[in-house]
Amino acid sequence: MLRIKRVPTVVSNYQKEVGEEAARSGGCGRNCLNKCCIPGAKLPLYAFKKLEKIDGGKEIDDGLENREPPVAFLDSLLLGEWEDRMQRGLFRYDVTACETKVIPGQHGFIAQLNEGRHLKKRPTEFRVDKVLQPFDANKFNFTKVGQEEILFQFEGSEDGEVQFFPSAPIDAENSPSVVAINVSPIEYGHVLLIPHVLDCLPQRIDRESLLLAIHMAAEAGNPYFRLGYNSLGAFATINHLHFQAYYLAVPFPIEKASTKKITTLDGGVKVSELSNYPVRGLVFEGGNTVQELSNSVSDACICLQVNNIPYNVLISDCGKRIFVLPQCYAEKQALGEVSAELLDTQVNPAVWEISGHMVLKRKKDYEEASEENAWRLLAEVSLSEARFQEVNALIFEAIASGDNGNGNVIEEGDAKPESLEQVDAMKKSSCPAMMAGTQECLVLQ
Repeated sequence: MLRIKRVPTVVSNYQKEVGEEAARSGGCGRNCLNKCCIPGAKLPLYAFKKLEKIDGGKEIDDGLENREPPVAFLDSLLLGEWEDRMQRGLFRYDVTACETKVIPGQHGFIAQLNEGRHLKKRPTEFRVDKVLQPFDANKFNFTKVGQEEILFQFEGSEDGEVQFFPSAPIDAENSPSVVAINVSPIEYGHVLLIPHVLDCLPQRIDRESLLLAIHMAAEAGNPYFRLGYNSLGAFATINHLHFQAYYLAVPFPIEKASTKKITTLDGGVKVSELSNYPVRGLVFEGGNTVQELSNSVSDACICLQVNNIPYNVLISDCGKRIFVLPQCYAEKQALGEVSAELLDTQVNPAVWEISGHMVLKRKKDYEEASEENAWRLLAEVSLSEARFQEVNALIFEAIASGDNGNGNVIEEGDAKPESLEQVDAMKKSSCPAMMAGTQECLVLQ
């Protein structure tokens, strides 16, 4: 049985072993989000307008002037509440004091020295070879966080207009989606979007959750505010459905990378392939409606999940551009195929690192950061070309047979990856075990 050691990221001040908590007391007493503390609890509620189409974060489908929202979503609400929690001392360190620099070179990789994230904790077992795993209430999940870590509830508006309620009851029966702080932030405004938090959904994307994340990116209306997603096996550390988001006022290298168009789906969604970038991936953009874009991307993600392929997602450009990035770094770690030099950095290449924001834990690595080093690490994350084309074939087949009936490819061209000539590609690739599902790999957190 293969194992790899990993120091987990602590995202909540209440991230402890449930057994330890139970041993200390029979109740909670922490004003958490569980049923013990929910009755009578209230939190701010931001009700967003469900957009049909977005352009620069604003709706353009009805031709009417947008009304001024009751509160500026990004500046006044999200970042304002985040700074309030920082002043109240809820974060484990001051991320604004972390050194950050743009690495010289063509791509503009960003390096951050974040020694505060390197936190030790008693190891617990976490499987790396299964992208889909059932929710385990005995392990840390977001119902255990204190309500002071929740910034606000985030729900679609009932009447189609943006509304803000400073104090609204928590509707436990309808399980609200919430935005919470990440107490070990990577950057300014680092938060977690947790869809239907009380439903205790495992870490797997579905159409509804991805659409919610896109709406959040559109609502922020700022290209420097992005959302990211890590699947299990691609450095998600908590098996409770969530997206991450933060604000960083520089372009990500992946956003500047050139792309090669593959096809346009009949919903108007253009699908391209990254080129001249160390990690192979797909880029989805456009679409006749937000729903068309969301459906295409979520169908691709569901395909990866069902086929046990770890992946990361970056929601960019106010929700108009989405990167889907299958990867196999954790598996290479478990199989001993990653060099000791890269392992010594203790960098877990999740969505932010893959996007070009390198979060480094050692001062030595920060001082010696170079484009060559960043490229070498990310190249280990990527699928081989042959396997990437096999995965593309699976994705396009899944989109074409989507339940909404609107995912069929209308432009052939290069739409179908050359999979017929590569039937043995996955067996010969460097990362076959995740597809086969036979390798018993465990991560020690």
